[in-house]
Amino acid sequence: MAGGRNERFGKFDKHLQRLPDYAQRAQRMLRAYADSARTDTPSEDSGRPVTRPPLTAVPPVVAEVRDKWAKWNDPAAKHERRKRRTSRALTLWIVLSLLCVLYALAGYAGITGGIDGWQGAFSGLVGTVVFSALSVRSGIRLYQLSRMSVSPAREPSTLPRAGSVAREPMERLARSESTLTDLLDQLSTADVPVPPLSVDQTRSTAMETASALRALASRIESVERARASAPPAEQPALDSAITGLRKQLDEGVEEYGTLVAAAGRAVAATDSGMTEAKEALTDATDRLAGLASALRELSSR
Repeated sequence: MAGGRNERFGKFDKHLQRLPDYAQRAQRMLRAYADSARTDTPSEDSGRPVTRPPLTAVPPVVAEVRDKWAKWNDPAAKHERRKRRTSRALTLWIVLSLLCVLYALAGYAGITGGIDGWQGAFSGLVGTVVFSALSVRSGIRLYQLSRMSVSPAREPSTLPRAGSVAREPMERLARSESTLTDLLDQLSTADVPVPPLSVDQTRSTAMETASALRALASRIESVERARASAPPAEQPALDSAITGLRKQLDEGVEEYGTLVAAAGRAVAATDSGMTEAKEALTDATDRLAGLASALRELSSR
């Protein structure tokens, strides 16, 4: 027994002593593999196409958890959960109020105890008043939540690659989108005499325009990739095309900023200047809708 254990320990010590040799052998194999991969991989200057390893896909479980988490944090989903909780609370308070009414009637008739009349119904009346007040409060809260409009969650926007001419305008667009969302939420919830229909129209027009501008930025990136692969004689024509698309993108982002400014004036306006602020917001929305239509027509050509 002891001899077998000593023999195993002896083999283990022998393997420990040979660990440096194992490490050197593994390092030589890794260096040889790297050298062979470098020599076998075709360069971009050669005639053969360059094959790159595929990107690792996101595991399905991780993608599912990420999507569920995004849906859970969606402002519209949070709003619906608040409405359901308030509705359940309202139902509970109404049921308890009715039970207290029945208890008060039974106490008034002397069924619940030896005391009848108003003294027997006193505890039931107190419960009826308390639960009725809670029912009214929950009903008012549910009414306010039903009238409140919640903007849908924006999908995380992917900016163009670093070095693209579309990068800087799209960064400005992302900041303008965030600001406009906050302003429209304030116009929807605050005591501002702006019709909800106008706010919803402005929000939908802004989302449509932002989508069209992202499509334009994607076109710019495609032309930039084509320029990188084009021969030198063809590059000046693609440069002029990129310049024209960048000009359209700058104009669209600037028009979007005009809408943000109009929404800011509507939020900050007093009673005397509210009419002009609403008219400016409507004009900016109409101009932005026309811009989105024009961008869609250009992209469909």
